[in-house]
Amino acid sequence: MGLDNVAVHWPRTGRFYDPVAPAEFVDFGEIVDMPISAPTAALAELIAKTGTVRATAYTELVDLILGLENVLYATENAVEDEDPVIDPDGCSWIAEGVEKFVARHRPYGEPVTFESVSEVLRALLGDGRLAEQQLRWLDSRLDRLRDDSGDPPQWNFTCAELSVLAAFYRRCAERGFAVYADA
Repeated sequence: MGLDNVAVHWPRTGRFYDPVAPAEFVDFGEIVDMPISAPTAALAELIAKTGTVRATAYTELVDLILGLENVLYATENAVEDEDPVIDPDGCSWIAEGVEKFVARHRPYGEPVTFESVSEVLRALLGDGRLAEQQLRWLDSRLDRLRDDSGDPPQWNFTCAELSVLAAFYRRCAERGFAVYADA
């Protein structure tokens, strides 16, 4: 079982959040006809048909890019204390962070790997005001992502795939939808 991010109406009415009709995302289906990788096409098709992102594969990467934990799980407090929902402003923040990352990654090429993410984030943080402190933070985050053998995660994303992911959250933000984290 994994994590799904489901577009829902904001704010909720009654006890539950109402899912957004897939018709709000039908244009994502047009992406499938473009010359793109199979994972990018699968993501676009899923969004077009269901208004949902299977977010499990993206959680570590999005957390690293945005510098927080469990962003796509929508949990800031204990799970039992809140609904696992990303409001429209949160969707905008996620979209903006992923969009900026993709733009900064383009000079490194289309494939997004653990190594390329590390390079992009090092370049970004190395120019900051607290560069040394931020680079230490990045190194500790990268080390925590390695397995017991010291091997990095085998991320196999593309800039196009992450652009589709960002577009989902952007659409939610622009239309005033929230995202329910269904784990």
